[in-house]
Amino acid sequence: MHAVETRLDAGTDQRRGLLDRDGRPGRRRDDRHVAWLFLLPVIVGFAVFYAYPTVRGVWYSFTDYSLLNDPTYVGADNYQKLVGDEQFWNALKVTGYYVVVNIVSQTLVALGLAALMHRLTQSVVLRATLLVPWLVPNVTIGLLWAWLLDPELGFVNHLIGLTGLDTTLSFNSPSWAMPLVALVNSWTYTGYTALLLYAGMLQIPQHLYEGAAIDGAGEWRMFRSITLPLLRPILALVLVVSLIGSFQIFDTVAVVYGGKPPIPETRVIYYYIYQRAFTYFDMGYAAAVAMVLVVVLGVLTTMQMRMLRASRSDLG
Repeated sequence: MHAVETRLDAGTDQRRGLLDRDGRPGRRRDDRHVAWLFLLPVIVGFAVFYAYPTVRGVWYSFTDYSLLNDPTYVGADNYQKLVGDEQFWNALKVTGYYVVVNIVSQTLVALGLAALMHRLTQSVVLRATLLVPWLVPNVTIGLLWAWLLDPELGFVNHLIGLTGLDTTLSFNSPSWAMPLVALVNSWTYTGYTALLLYAGMLQIPQHLYEGAAIDGAGEWRMFRSITLPLLRPILALVLVVSLIGSFQIFDTVAVVYGGKPPIPETRVIYYYIYQRAFTYFDMGYAAAVAMVLVVVLGVLTTMQMRMLRASRSDLG
């Protein structure tokens, strides 16, 4: 019996690379070189397209630089100028408003859709349909909604007129412009967000719902007591990704105004950076604004991760 166990242990050690074919102690196989070889394309891509532009952006933020002249070091002048820039603070406020409206509406609707799919149906056709708006390019979506919400020819405003309401939804309306931009992007990304949440719900053990149903809990009680607590890590991921993506809103604003500058109520921070860099050719100042945005996103993301305890799961 002892000999059999010894042979089994030797076979296990040989598979692990601790013994060679003759049963003598061998060197453990090291796959780190192969791993680095597979990671090399990603590392090179990250260095070329992310790390290097970031370092250059930090440098440009301390310079007076336009596309027509060489950069000149000016220290923290761009950041001092930024503190008193009313347009920057307005763009940051407008972006914050957009982020709140977009994330709240998108997350609530996506949660509802994911819960319905999880508890009622698992149709593949339905899941594919939810992805259709997300697959359409944002430029196309912007043009489509600019036509639908046209004050004179738009189909949506035509339907509103048939109801007798004296309201016109337009991207040129100071009171409606930003909510419309936020709802358009919520419509675009809600299906994708719902599928992420639905995938998280599939990881929740089914016996928890069965036990709760036996105890007489309804669907709403099970959603509050089982689904939401156990979905927290996935929900935190979705909120962080949505926050970063919402701060990067640009294409919809640029498209719905047909190439013209947007009204102040929709001039988001990304559009302001683009305007300073490629309209006024003030690349150094635009880089300083971008660096401030990076810091803001880093702080908000860290706060989200801590408040939602994203690294912990109740499934353990």
